[in-house]
Amino acid sequence: MTDVLTPEQRRKCMSRIKSKDTKPEMVVRKMVRALGYRYRLHRKNLPGKPDLVFSQFRKVIFVHGCFWHRHRCRYGRVIPQTNAAFWEQKRESNRARDLRNRRDLKKLGWNALVVWECWIKDSIKMKRLEIRMRSFLDNV
Repeated sequence: MTDVLTPEQRRKCMSRIKSKDTKPEMVVRKMVRALGYRYRLHRKNLPGKPDLVFSQFRKVIFVHGCFWHRHRCRYGRVIPQTNAAFWEQKRESNRARDLRNRRDLKKLGWNALVVWECWIKDSIKMKRLEIRMRSFLDNV
């Protein structure tokens, strides 16, 4: 039997989902700080309000939730059982907006790195992420 939430229960769950200061974002911030880099958060004057902004390098990092931004991992391929058409359209528009924001940043001379939520869920992927971020930030 599947658990189906009432509209009130669903509303309560959805209201608790944050867009800033999420656990994956905090893990990435801690890692970047440990690598010795300084950054700004959520600059509103850049397309997509990137999660971490490295102005001196003209680089940004986005930390995306796999479900919300439709990553190719198992978490991003989940299909909601209720109101599936709405969520399909919502998630697809998120994905299109992400692509547009990265394209706009590139036109402005900024480089972007996307960090996926699933990358921080296992220690091997975390080590690869650390190497990837160091390489991204070191190559000016």
